[in-house]
Formats: sequence, structure tokens, C-alpha cells
Amino acid sequence: MPALPDFRLEAYFSRWEFAARHNLTASDAQTMSLAGLLDLADDDGRARWESLHLGYTETYGLPALRAAIAVTYDTLAAEDVLCFAGAEEAIYLAMQVLLGPGDHAVVVTPNYQAAETVPLSICDVTGVALRPEDGWALDLDAVERALRPATRVVSVNFPNNPTGAVPDEGTWRELVRLCDGRGIRLFSDEVYRGLELGPRRPLPQAADLSPAAMSLGVLSKAYGLPGLRIGWIACRDRDLLGRLEHAKHYTTICSSAPSEVLGLIAVRARDHILGRNRRIVAENIPVFDAFFARFPGLFEWSPPQGGCVCYPRYLGADGIEAMCTGLVEQEGVLLLPASIYRSALTPTPADRFRIGVGRLGPQEALDRWAAWLEKRR
Repeated sequence: MPALPDFRLEAYFSRWEFAARHNLTASDAQTMSLAGLLDLADDDGRARWESLHLGYTETYGLPALRAAIAVTYDTLAAEDVLCFAGAEEAIYLAMQVLLGPGDHAVVVTPNYQAAETVPLSICDVTGVALRPEDGWALDLDAVERALRPATRVVSVNFPNNPTGAVPDEGTWRELVRLCDGRGIRLFSDEVYRGLELGPRRPLPQAADLSPAAMSLGVLSKAYGLPGLRIGWIACRDRDLLGRLEHAKHYTTICSSAPSEVLGLIAVRARDHILGRNRRIVAENIPVFDAFFARFPGLFEWSPPQGGCVCYPRYLGADGIEAMCTGLVEQEGVLLLPASIYRSALTPTPADRFRIGVGRLGPQEALDRWAAWLEKRR
């Protein structure tokens, strides 16, 4: 396999994520303390935690955790769930198992970089762009035009990172039917599902709509628990899950036993955790509205349709790269500039930046940003 390129987002975060005073580009919802999560445990979860032995765990994942995850789907059982060390391992191994030389994949852009660089290291890949002039809408005709006889995978991410876009349900169901009708595997990254604000409802999960589709989930984003490193793929094709399990033998082998029990507690308490995080997003949006309203000539902004990240436009003459660099170096306020999301597959906007709206207390960072902008006027 060819060497993978540098992961731009992670390299940028290695420099700034823990050095900056204010992270306004966080992709995860507000996290909680260990004590706070344990307070949500039911009797079984508390007993599992207090009696936990620190041995190896099952490669597929703790059976009770898989059963709890399966409950979040309409048609799945625990046997349809395979756990991973976060979403990244799941993406990497899924593309290795699904694709080979001579195959073809279709990937939506802009995206989380691994969604395109991992398949590109294996086979030919075509990008289908979400375009700002279309409201980041999924162009189903463009997806269909991109398909080839050798297409094995269509990879999508909704709610989308970084745009916060969510397709309408009719388009979503048509995408599933298109893939099923062509015998193509739909790989659906759904890690932000559960943070949609009313009246928008979460899309049906791909693994519920199709016996072949794969739904990617994780506790890092909508749940706000990235420190647990628990992700999963849900799919009714159990032969495929078996192949993925064998691939996992070469990476993490199994999950951390404490993380599995804490993950079980979190999934069982999902209504409480996701409800709390939706409230944080809902309370933050007017705060960001007010900030961007102060600078109408500098920004174009609209809140995410789902999830807790979105992709505003910067209109300043200095350009987004200079603005983000100056802001973090001079004020310690971190944003992700458009260069992080450039794609080898399609043109991507060069005047955008990712902002996160899922963390508590953004006002101080916004005030610093506003003061910095005022000084530069």
C-alpha cells in the first residue's frame, strides 16, 4: 500500500489544539467528567464498573455494549455491530476490506480527510462536491454520473463535517436505493447523528434502510466522549463484519475494558446525553448569530443543519489562512482554515473555515476574536 499523506487536520491540531487558549473549532460536543458519566449509570453499569477486571476484551466488543448500540437502530441486533477504537480505525479497516486495486469508490467532498486519502491509497476515487451555492445539498445526479462498473463503495458523511449539511430524507432514501440497485456498498458516516435541532429530524440510519449499507458511529462527536475511543460499524451483512473483525486483529485487537463499560453507560444514557448536547448547540447558535452580525462585511454564516460544526465564509482581503494564523498566534483562538479541507478529488472553497458550536461558554473566545478584528479595521 502506498504511504498515506500527512493528515492535515491532525498535524494542525498537534501544533495548536492544546496550545491555544480557546478552541472555537472543536468537532465534538461538550464532554463530561468521569464522575458525571458514572452518575448516569444504571445498577448494571455501576456493578460492571466496580467489579471490572483489566484483561483483554472480545474483538467484536463487549456484548452488552453491542446490544445497547443495536437498540439505537430500528432493525439491528447485537450481532450486527462491531466495535472499533474510535471512528478512524473503522474507516481505515473498512476501506481496506471493501476495496482493492482495480476497484473504484465515490466520496463526497469536503470531508474528513481519511474518507478520501485511505481509499485513494488503494484504488481510483471520484469526488462529488457539496457546493456552497447549492446550500451544500447532495447532488444525487452527480453521484450517479460518477458511478462506474468497477464502483464498489459510495462514502458519505451526514450530518457533514465540516459543513453541517444534511440532505432531505427523500434524497437520502434515493441514494440508498441507487447503491442497492447497482450492488454498491454505501458507507455512511453518521457520527453527528442525534444533534439535529427541531423541526429537522435525524435521517434514517443507512444500516436500517439497506441490508448491505454500513453505518459508522462513535461516542466522540454527538455524545462528546472522545476520550473513550469507542466507535462501531453497524451492518446486517455479518459475513462482512467477520472480515472486518479479522482485519482488526492486525490493529487494536480489542477495545479498552474500562472504555467499553463507560461506553455502555453512555449509550444507555443517550437520551440524557444527546438532549443535553442539543441544548448546548441550541443555546450557542444565537451567541454566534450575534457575533457574526457585528461583522456583516467580513463573514457569511449560517448554523449547521445537523451536528455541531459548520463552515462559514470569510470575506476579508487578507484571506482565511492569514486570518486564522493571526488569530491563533496573537489571541490564542483556534479555527480551522479551508486548506485543511482541500481535496485531491474536487475543487473546494478557499475562503471557508470550520467553527464548532457544541462547547459550553464560547463568549470569551468570541469577544477576543471580535476585539482582534476591531483592532485590524
